[in-house]
Amino acid sequence: METKLSRITEIARTKPKESFTSLYHLLNEEMLLQCHRELGKQKAVGIDKVTKAEYEENLDDNIQDLVQRLKRQSYRPLPVRRTYIPKGDGKGQRPLGISAYEDKIVQMGLSKILQAVYEADFLDCSYGFRPNRSAHDALRALNRVIEKGKISYVVDADIRGFFNNVDHDWLMKFIHLRIADPNIRRLIVKFLKAGIMENGKIEATDLGTPQGSIASPVLANVYLHYTLDLWFEVAVKKRCRGQAELVRYADDYVCCFQYKEDAEMFYSALISRLAKFKLEVAEEKTKILAFGRFAAINRDRMGLGKPETFDFLGFTHYCGTSRAGKFRVKRKTSKKKFRAKVQAVKAWLKESRHEGLDVIMGTMRKKLVGHYRYYGITDNSRMLGSFKYEVSRLLFKWLNRRSQRHSFTYEAYNHFLVLGCNSGHNESGM
Repeated sequence: METKLSRITEIARTKPKESFTSLYHLLNEEMLLQCHRELGKQKAVGIDKVTKAEYEENLDDNIQDLVQRLKRQSYRPLPVRRTYIPKGDGKGQRPLGISAYEDKIVQMGLSKILQAVYEADFLDCSYGFRPNRSAHDALRALNRVIEKGKISYVVDADIRGFFNNVDHDWLMKFIHLRIADPNIRRLIVKFLKAGIMENGKIEATDLGTPQGSIASPVLANVYLHYTLDLWFEVAVKKRCRGQAELVRYADDYVCCFQYKEDAEMFYSALISRLAKFKLEVAEEKTKILAFGRFAAINRDRMGLGKPETFDFLGFTHYCGTSRAGKFRVKRKTSKKKFRAKVQAVKAWLKESRHEGLDVIMGTMRKKLVGHYRYYGITDNSRMLGSFKYEVSRLLFKWLNRRSQRHSFTYEAYNHFLVLGCNSGHNESGM
């Protein structure tokens, strides 16, 4: 199967105008079994409440039945179950769509096929949900652009509710440019129109693609490839007097310019460009700011103070210097991400304080390690220390609420943290 997908990628790379007419047959037993094996065991369940373990009890028959339904065109994805997670600002909530387990299998197979076709088309400025690319790669690319280039201005733009506003008609027009297989196109439409179930009611989905869906990231990349990336590369750069660069991770992106008039021209054109494809700029979250090696000098000359900052991929970017006095882009955990992460830990501890100490401490270590792996970058040690302090404070508070009397003094608590769960406390009074 990997060989077949690699062959598709090679054809797409060498024949940029090739339209693929026969892809649906790849959703066979081999592909779907592979997708089943790759799906995580702890994934949230859809409206049918079927888990991976339950589906696996009769795996061969289930997969064979699924393949036959796909061949007969009788396969119908179930509506996704809507749930909510806190937004990055720690205030509102972001909707997620949780698909049924069998639908996850098909979506993963479809995503593999689409990725094989479009990976050759996606531009180098795109980093989100692509093989061998990560958010840290996008951050490093942004560093190179600003530190090594001639950048003096940054447009920090945001698309309002992107995943909720993807236009199905435009998306299918984009898909049609590369995929002529009517069965693949029909399957994509089935997922887009599957509907959403919330509070026992099914809502039609005439717009958007659910966040949380396995196929959504590649579909989002296809949409933004045509609406933003290609337009910036082909049209915007040619109209700019100086250097212009784009770095995008999913629907989060930053545009960098050498000259202010180029930045202003781009922002004005961006509003109408996105509107053409039924998208909207979140103007309250968008700004043009002086940023780069000359920003501090220029602002100081005008009496404006330090250069402004901008947020990208959970980090606040600000102008700084190295020990040798050279300009550097520095980063720290953004305030809204920091607050959201602390609130998430607080909510988890409140719900899980009844668990055993080994479970609580084991899970907390994993949460801290995950946080450090992402946010543990140069210049961010202070914010990492602040996060550790807040987590430690919350842990002390909620462990002390496991019984009616205070179980820990700070001295005993610090001793417990050093020794772990073998500190001699029992489960009732710790």
